[in-house]
Amino acid sequence: MSNIYIANEENIAKAAELIKNGGVVAMPTETVYGLGANVYNSKAVANIFSIKGRPIFNPLISHIADIDFLSAYAQTDGRVLALAKRFWPGPLTFVLNRTESNPALDLVCAGLRTITVRMPNHPAALELIKKADVPIAAPSANLSTTISPTTAEHVRESLGDRVEMILDGGPCIVGLESTIVDLTGKDTVILRAGYISRETLENFLGEKVLVSNGDPDKPMAPGQMLKHYSPSRSLRINAAAPAIGEFFIGFGDTPNANIDLSPSGDLIEAASNLFAYLHLADKQTNFSKIAIAPIPSKGIGLAINDRITRAANK
Repeated sequence: MSNIYIANEENIAKAAELIKNGGVVAMPTETVYGLGANVYNSKAVANIFSIKGRPIFNPLISHIADIDFLSAYAQTDGRVLALAKRFWPGPLTFVLNRTESNPALDLVCAGLRTITVRMPNHPAALELIKKADVPIAAPSANLSTTISPTTAEHVRESLGDRVEMILDGGPCIVGLESTIVDLTGKDTVILRAGYISRETLENFLGEKVLVSNGDPDKPMAPGQMLKHYSPSRSLRINAAAPAIGEFFIGFGDTPNANIDLSPSGDLIEAASNLFAYLHLADKQTNFSKIAIAPIPSKGIGLAINDRITRAANK
């Protein structure tokens, strides 16, 4: 029997009851599918790490459905609230100082005094959070270091029956994880590039935004591990042409490509297709390797290159 359920009102209500009772549910968001549990239930959060095979020193993103809840959850200021009002719900995640030392949050926060939080822009996710009546901790719903899931079927292929319920809200529209910004200090620092670009943030804030790759051995936010988002076979990046045995993913109408992230060279389209095309390439029985054409590192291209560089890491 399938564990995939259409994300209608009835099934969202059932999923919310599972969350309340300490269960783990896979849920759709606009970025990728998440594996969610009650942020305050340490046993349920521990189950997320177990299901994914994720290191417990790698913090999780907590998802909320109401900006007003933020001040009770983390330390805020004018910059934080301005960014929230402009970009939430949406693919922008904040790293903030915690407001209190609730030990129930220690596992979600990987023992750090900071908490990572966002509001997803997907009706099923928002409804699930509201019905569960708690923030939901949710990393991507796949085995650790493998390709992120952008459909319910990707979740099932990766996790099988390890998760009791997968809410199917259709393909993820953005298809790439959120941008993560550290707002704990004077400077705004991108810890993980994502859909919201550095240029967009700088234009809104009217100031320079810094970029940090962080410490992969002591990550401050998700997505900072050196090996991440990886297919089961080797991936060669910045390839001008395919070598023998390579499934070639192009960009901008690349000659000899087996599939093209965006024939027109649209970086947003390329981002939305990236993980789905890596999944597709990984299933090809006539190819033993994968190669991908160069992607410009401007705008969301910075995030795409971050993902494929980590995916190719050996």
